[in-house]
Amino acid sequence: MVEFWASVLALSILLYVLLDGFDLGVGMLFPFASGERERSRMLAAISPVWDGNETWLVVSAATLFGAFPAVFSIILSAFYVPLFVMLIGLILRGVAFEFRYKASGSRRLWDAGFVAGSYVAAFVQGTAVGAMVQGLPVEGGVFVGNSMSWASPFALFCGAGLCIGYAMIGACWITAKSASSPAAFGFRVLPGLMALLLAFLVAVFVWSVQIRLPILARWTERPVLLLCPLVGAIAFTGLAVSIWRRSDRFLFLGAAVIFIAAFAALAGSFLPYMLPFSLTIWEAASPPASLDFLFWGAGLFVLPLTLAYTLIVYFIFRGKIVEDGPS
Repeated sequence: MVEFWASVLALSILLYVLLDGFDLGVGMLFPFASGERERSRMLAAISPVWDGNETWLVVSAATLFGAFPAVFSIILSAFYVPLFVMLIGLILRGVAFEFRYKASGSRRLWDAGFVAGSYVAAFVQGTAVGAMVQGLPVEGGVFVGNSMSWASPFALFCGAGLCIGYAMIGACWITAKSASSPAAFGFRVLPGLMALLLAFLVAVFVWSVQIRLPILARWTERPVLLLCPLVGAIAFTGLAVSIWRRSDRFLFLGAAVIFIAAFAALAGSFLPYMLPFSLTIWEAASPPASLDFLFWGAGLFVLPLTLAYTLIVYFIFRGKIVEDGPS
């Protein structure tokens, strides 16, 4: 059961990063659109799915709370302020997304809220990951730091890097879903975003090895991890070729593979620790009876239904958007 729920948590986090990541990325690219027509078409590319994408954030939090309460309590204590700010950003973003369609004189205000909420949510998520990689002050399974222990140059750098990654996968999504100006916009910004993301991934790996020497030992002990940068490099090459050929068929898939490779490298560098080098999966897990109880409800019904809902929605709204909305 411990391994099962750890896999569920990893899957839900990965799906959230991939799915909500691209619509947060669209929000970050939003102010660079050429006009209202292009902005409306960018929103049309995500409007059928954006709120459902955030379901995976709820699934991740609920799984962490029920199956790994020790990690949940540490993360909540360590990131109380940034998580509160992130939730405000997500709420503001959702409200702004809906209100701008009915607004006339205040549309720019809601556009600003949509953009700000997207940047805040992405930056906080990246900062949290960076802070956990660097290490949180934990003693005896209890967080002993203060409300700003998460803030460090490395964590803030990771926050900026995730913004770049979300913007790239967002550009891939709107390019693949559009046939006119948003697609041209996506092809125009993708080379720069890819270059920035590649530079970030190299820099963050070198920096993380310097501040966490055991990471290097993991890579020598587990040579299979070398497949992660290899797969990522192949995906980067495929994206570059697609952009050169002005082909949008595999753009989002290529970006997703880059994220999956980075996620696998991160997980493989620290497993079996959930909090790097301080708390393992088994130390953080709930009692076996609790995990069994969760399995018969959430494991057998909630997770499969959520997966089915996601697949059905993306199947129904497949294809490119047309002038008056998604096709």
